[in-house]
Amino acid sequence: MSGWRIRFGTAGQSESFAAMGYKSSLEVPEYTARMGLDAFEYQCGRGVRLGQEKASQMAVLAAERDILFSVHAPYYISMSSLEEEKRLKSIDYLLQSCAACRALGGRRVIFHSGSCGKQSREAALEKALDTLRRALAALDEAGYQDMTLCPETMGKIGQLGTLEEVLALCKVDERVTPCIDFGHLNARTLGGIASKEDYAAILDRVEEALGDERAKRFHVHFSRIEYSAGGEKRHWTFAEKQFGPEPEPLMELFARRGLAPVVICESAGTQAEDAQQMQRMYRAALGR
Repeated sequence: MSGWRIRFGTAGQSESFAAMGYKSSLEVPEYTARMGLDAFEYQCGRGVRLGQEKASQMAVLAAERDILFSVHAPYYISMSSLEEEKRLKSIDYLLQSCAACRALGGRRVIFHSGSCGKQSREAALEKALDTLRRALAALDEAGYQDMTLCPETMGKIGQLGTLEEVLALCKVDERVTPCIDFGHLNARTLGGIASKEDYAAILDRVEEALGDERAKRFHVHFSRIEYSAGGEKRHWTFAEKQFGPEPEPLMELFARRGLAPVVICESAGTQAEDAQQMQRMYRAALGR
């Protein structure tokens, strides 16, 4: 891989993957490169089912094209659960995700922390912090010291995953890097990202809280998201302009500030095409 730089890619396969005649996940690197993108987040939301041999083949094909893999861990991780068994099982899911990610040649495992349930946000966060410390110890014991865990900001108000909660998790260890999902933050604040200044405030807070390379090389999820009183409702495409937030002001800030995140598009079916749009916006802001 070449030196660290901003990258653009997709969460899973766009509808155009099959439309262009691709069938196997072994073709993901070729498709991603053909679309002019250089990152791909492999989805293990319903469980880690990717075999090591296939993952290793994908890693070779991706390395040839300078494509960086990351892995989204299972959705049923619950680091804040009142049931200790569920919290400990969450550690197993992270270990499985790390194994898949390493086989793919990647380093970043993105995960949802869980929900607050019948406890206070403070109590839920304390449980998640404890689970994360145990998870890092388990990763060390299993030989995954080089893997990066990325807690994600969440879109539903009842979920653990405000910006501040994610930054608190990141303070547990320098290996923990935030996954800032701007669509989620906009949804859970009921439209709180309405201007470039709103984006800037988020980026400023990440820099203030972390104060290291993670504030430059964090992980990004982006999509337009419909929301209701409880927060996130559903993901849409960039063409559905009635739903926010707007991507262009953020791309301009990335360019102006010299930030180098991995930007993963989570649009509903047009991930690759919308990732291309963000890439074009970023390059236009750079003046090239």
